[in-house]
Amino acid sequence: MNIPINEMKEVLNKLFLKYNFSKDKAKFIAKVYAENTLDGVNSHGINRVPLFIEYVKKGVVNVDAEAEKAASFGLIERWDGHLGPGIINATKCTNRAIELAKINGMGMVALRNTNHWMRGGTYGWQAADAGCISILFTNTQPNMPAWGGKHSRIGNNPFIVSIPRKEGHVVLDMAISQFAFGKINDYKLHKKKLPFPGGWNEDDELSNDPEQITKTERGLPIGYWKGSALSMVLDMLVTLLSAGDSTFKIGQKPTESGISQVYICIDPDVFGDGNLREKLLDEIIDYTHDVEPMHPGEHTYYPGERTLQTRAKNLKEGIPVSEEIWGKVLDLLEIK
Repeated sequence: MNIPINEMKEVLNKLFLKYNFSKDKAKFIAKVYAENTLDGVNSHGINRVPLFIEYVKKGVVNVDAEAEKAASFGLIERWDGHLGPGIINATKCTNRAIELAKINGMGMVALRNTNHWMRGGTYGWQAADAGCISILFTNTQPNMPAWGGKHSRIGNNPFIVSIPRKEGHVVLDMAISQFAFGKINDYKLHKKKLPFPGGWNEDDELSNDPEQITKTERGLPIGYWKGSALSMVLDMLVTLLSAGDSTFKIGQKPTESGISQVYICIDPDVFGDGNLREKLLDEIIDYTHDVEPMHPGEHTYYPGERTLQTRAKNLKEGIPVSEEIWGKVLDLLEIK
């Protein structure tokens, strides 16, 4: 089924108001969930709403809390999220990193004790809209084995890089697993197999069956041993810089909470060469576009290009949503 974005925002706003979010927070969180879904990231948009409400009910998410600065070291700051809504905390910390970058050329906020930020790319787009380059990353609960191990000991720690561009921002948003677990659950919801192996089954074999992978919670790192190492390093960085919980500590909790994140922003305007910047970006993009496809009908894309296409399509036609998920959302709101 297809839902117009304004209808989705309205329904989600009512839902978050019902669960005691303030008017401003309910409206903003509804906007982010709806726009994530508009961009085709249902796994970290509408599909995640029922779980988010479950966390609110359990008290995992403190609806009244917000991130606050805990320490300042010039253009580097540490913040504490007080287990507030991840979207609110992430937006606030991205804005602060942007402010620091506008003052100093670069700024960094390391955040501890927060909750899931949903789509990390949201904050990459936010920084790019403000004219900043961004490098953002987070740790997670353990959901991948370190290479050569049998049990999950590392997280799929999403990593985001965004670069502002007049003709369409470049936004890389990737988990360190071959497939984000939200995406694996999306395939599971639609009863489809993954196009490539995405994790291990209970027989310790690589599998493209989302049912089996979600059962074991053993995702496949990108680049095999290289992704495993990258996951460890990102966890080390967010933990050290924020003085927060590592994937090890997060894994001791009954639910994924108290995670650590880093927000780095750079203001490229300090160089005063905006026209050159656009020329260099276009040069790289044009070079990668100008290639014979491996298979007929295929194309190459720069990171974020397909997001812009999906956004335009869904604005026109409505947002494709699983009837099952939409029904769960309406049930939470008690709309029959």
